[in-house]
Amino acid sequence: MGLKILVADDEERIRRLVRDFLKKEGYEVLEAGDGEEAINAFYEIPDISLFILDVMMPKMDGLQVLREIRDSADRAAVPVILLTARTSEQDQLAGFDAGADEYVEKPFRPRVLVARVNAILRRSRPQEEEKLSFGEILLDPVAREVSVGGERIELSFKEFELLRFFMEHPGIALSREKILQAVWDYDYFGDERTVDTHVKKLRSKLGDAGEHIRTIWGLGYKLEKQ
Repeated sequence: MGLKILVADDEERIRRLVRDFLKKEGYEVLEAGDGEEAINAFYEIPDISLFILDVMMPKMDGLQVLREIRDSADRAAVPVILLTARTSEQDQLAGFDAGADEYVEKPFRPRVLVARVNAILRRSRPQEEEKLSFGEILLDPVAREVSVGGERIELSFKEFELLRFFMEHPGIALSREKILQAVWDYDYFGDERTVDTHVKKLRSKLGDAGEHIRTIWGLGYKLEKQ
């Protein structure tokens, strides 16, 4: 069987549609009809590689499930895609602020969703890569671990990829558009402020080391020594 993906949505037709397309790609698909079932699966099945969560679900909504995943001690970085009919900028930023890696609006094209799943999982698979260091920050691409001053910190999938991109391009001014193309790994049509939301959270988690990520007004960001 392929990698396990959990699809949580209270609409059976949506779960069936997503399941059928993902199975054609070789994935093993698990289903949950509400947020409570989704979070139970998270704790009971440790090898789920990715979660697809509907925002509006009974018992626990998708944002609640996402926050609990991100607060977990050892699996906070598991990739999460949010599905939602809410299309306002505020709703999208709330999803990213909670730690979502992708935000897919309903109605969606199944092939586009599958492409995003493939992109996330391709980037999350361990490969033989050298560790990256910048000042007190150490990033291990294989173990997918980050430490600051020897103390390990927990990052979401997208926060990890964002930091890796910065560390692979130290001293270079990177536009928001370039960051979106590199880190999100597909043609992104959302607001570039998505980058700002993730950078804000990344800086917070890095503590004082977050000051290495300098804002280049009107363009984007640069990783540089203080």
